[in-house]
Amino acid sequence: MQIEVVDAISELDPAAWDALAGDKGDRPLDPFTTHRFLHALEDSGSVGPGTGWEAKHLVIRQDGALLAAMPLYAKSHSQGEYIFDHAFADAWQRAGGNYYPKLQAAVPFTPATGPRLLGPPELRPLLLRALREITQSNGLSSAHITFCTEAEAEIGKAEGFLHRVTQQFHWEDNGYADFDGFLAALSSRKRKTIKRERRQAQEFGGTITFLTGDAIQPAHWDAFWSFYQDTGNRKWGTPYLTRAFFDRVQETMRDDTLLIFAERDGQPIAGALNFIGRDTLFGRYWGCVEDHPCLHFELCYYQAIDWALAHGLTRVEAGAQGEHKLARGYMPTPVHALYWFSNPRFTEAVEDYLQRESQAVDDEMQFLGRFAPFKRGDSPKEGQ
Repeated sequence: MQIEVVDAISELDPAAWDALAGDKGDRPLDPFTTHRFLHALEDSGSVGPGTGWEAKHLVIRQDGALLAAMPLYAKSHSQGEYIFDHAFADAWQRAGGNYYPKLQAAVPFTPATGPRLLGPPELRPLLLRALREITQSNGLSSAHITFCTEAEAEIGKAEGFLHRVTQQFHWEDNGYADFDGFLAALSSRKRKTIKRERRQAQEFGGTITFLTGDAIQPAHWDAFWSFYQDTGNRKWGTPYLTRAFFDRVQETMRDDTLLIFAERDGQPIAGALNFIGRDTLFGRYWGCVEDHPCLHFELCYYQAIDWALAHGLTRVEAGAQGEHKLARGYMPTPVHALYWFSNPRFTEAVEDYLQRESQAVDDEMQFLGRFAPFKRGDSPKEGQ
């Protein structure tokens, strides 16, 4: 077997990569680790030279055949990660070291749990050992694996990586037939609140449409680009994705995509972009050109639940942050990351910190679970 670092996803066979990522040819388990999504990021210039995300994908081959892989990037900053390490970087650099570049196994700008060790179980430890060796032999500070699966986190711990647990808010289908079935599981007060918010949202004076596959046309991306720019300028200044990224999605991923638009007089005034997994709807971006009460909740949370239930999906991940999601049925759920640092003393310090942070996260999840909107006895368990 040969272990290699590949500087562009386009150098790898799409079918071979997707087979490792669990794409069975119908619907990918995780649309973000598909070859087409990673290629859209690279081909559009959203990652690459000048972005702080340099592709360094780690692969294992035998006789030319791709056996295992890891989506990997050399990072010159800590932006676009959503499980942040700014405190680690600050401590490392105050001690006189160069924290950057670091290696990051992740999907850029995408806070969604998915596989990072692509391939058969017996080769996943080898990927981790190779990552550790490459980090050390190149004199780099650290290697990070973010939003990995819980099973991968267990493998990482066995290989000497530090395990970090943070949280998001996810919605789970607890046997609801439709949205009314979901509402019936809520307490009376929360049910009334959601109904009121949905009525308020509908007062924007138009219609809500769902677009996927060939129903999505290039003009829809022109509208969504305006929404994305508006949200980006409000939140973090410069949006990460280029306009060309959405063109690539139109070309290669429109069957993996769901756009939910609020339209009036035939013109979109707000929209939410989602990606469709095998059993999960992933909410990614939202934006608007007009402000209307509760329209954000309607498009991003309630319509997403509605669509997921209608299409047999059992989970909605609505992105990072947002304790406000709890009142809307999105429960606290653990997410996982792994770290390896080249300095043993720094490793000890971070390990101590992560143990205390993990306990604090667990305490917070237990506390937040007490405020779930469900009737007593009907609430899904945290992390379900």
